[in-house]
Amino acid sequence: MGSAWPGHHSGLALPPVEPVTDCPEKSLLEKEREPTLKLQIGIDGNTYELEVEVVEDDEAPKLPHFGMAYSPMPTTVSTPAAPAHAAVGENVADEAKVCRSPVTGVVIKVNVSEGQEITENELLIVIEAMKMETGVTAPRAGKIKTIRVNPGDSVKVNQVVIECE
Repeated sequence: MGSAWPGHHSGLALPPVEPVTDCPEKSLLEKEREPTLKLQIGIDGNTYELEVEVVEDDEAPKLPHFGMAYSPMPTTVSTPAAPAHAAVGENVADEAKVCRSPVTGVVIKVNVSEGQEITENELLIVIEAMKMETGVTAPRAGKIKTIRVNPGDSVKVNQVVIECE
């Protein structure tokens, strides 16, 4: 592929550019604030000439708020007693006695052991998904029957992670 300028071998070559100072539609003061650059770009052997207005803004970018106040969402989620669909291949006798993963992620901490008595809303497991930690809490008081995951295990949405008695 040839280049529009000698010494350049890439498909897109940019020559040295000089600011354009003769812009009749702007006043001298406006030219000083927003200089215009004239560029020549070579693409596939064709030369294109562009005028670019350089805007300098000293303010940091701001996120739109759309008239609403922002308040962060809690990261601990209670597992629903009866999810819309169960993970494929799971055989569960009583939905009221299981805790399911609310997100797809990796188990980073198991806070309980089999046979342990638990209280309602007690943090059982912590799952990380996209650098966010989500806690799986006990839907009611009871006793841990089976823990189906270990730290480092991948889990899917609605996968059973704990069974209670």
